[in-house]
Amino acid sequence: MKKILVIFLFVVFCLAGIAAINAPYDKPKNLKILPKNISERALDSIMEKFNADLGVNCNFCHKQDKISQVFDYASDAKGEKAITRKMMTMTNDINKKYFNFNAADKNAVQAVTCFTCHRNQPTASY
Repeated sequence: MKKILVIFLFVVFCLAGIAAINAPYDKPKNLKILPKNISERALDSIMEKFNADLGVNCNFCHKQDKISQVFDYASDAKGEKAITRKMMTMTNDINKKYFNFNAADKNAVQAVTCFTCHRNQPTASY
C-alpha cells in the first residue's frame, strides 16, 4: 500500500512540475501598437530589448502590486507606458519612411531603435 501511495505522489509531483514548466500563454491585453496575435517569445524579446535599450526594468512602464509583486501588464496607470507607445510609433514611422523598413520581412533590420537616442538611459541622451 505504501509503495502505491509513494508512486502515486511521485507521478502527481512530476505532472505538476511539467505543467508548471509549460504554463499556458495568456494572450496579452490592451496592445495598441504591437500586433494582437504576437507570440510570447516575440513579446518577451521586444520587452527585453526595451529594458536593455533604456536601462530599466519592467516596473518602469508596468504597474506592479507592492505586496504580491505581480505585474498588471494591461494597466495604463503609468504614464511611461503611453510615452513608450508614442516612441514606438515614432521609430516605426521613421524606419518606414526613411529606411523602407518592412516589419513583415523577418530579415529586415531597423535603422532606428530605442537605443539610437536612449543609450541605456530612461531619458534620451543625444
